[in-house]
Amino acid sequence: MDKEITINEAQQMVDDWIRQYGVRYFSELTNMAVLTEEVGELARIMSRKYGDQSFKPGESQDPADEMADVLWVLLCLANQTGVNLTEALQKNIEKKTNRDKERHKNNPKLL
Repeated sequence: MDKEITINEAQQMVDDWIRQYGVRYFSELTNMAVLTEEVGELARIMSRKYGDQSFKPGESQDPADEMADVLWVLLCLANQTGVNLTEALQKNIEKKTNRDKERHKNNPKLL
């Protein structure tokens, strides 16, 4: 895949894959548990790569695949619950902008 995809396209691609290969979506609660598991796997890589822990022999050191796993399950959950992630993200950015437009600029911890 060389073409960049939109969030809406990604949601549709995941839905198409589930319908063609995945039989059906796991339940929402199962997918929430899977999302938590995938975030944990990403956290393990991040803590070893950027934190104080070291990698075990043969352990994956690339966060990209785990980030994609997190995104995959999040897209599944959005599809299952009828959430349009493009709209949700746009609203969330607007909310953060209105709430935090000056807050971070004035935070001495970030200067």
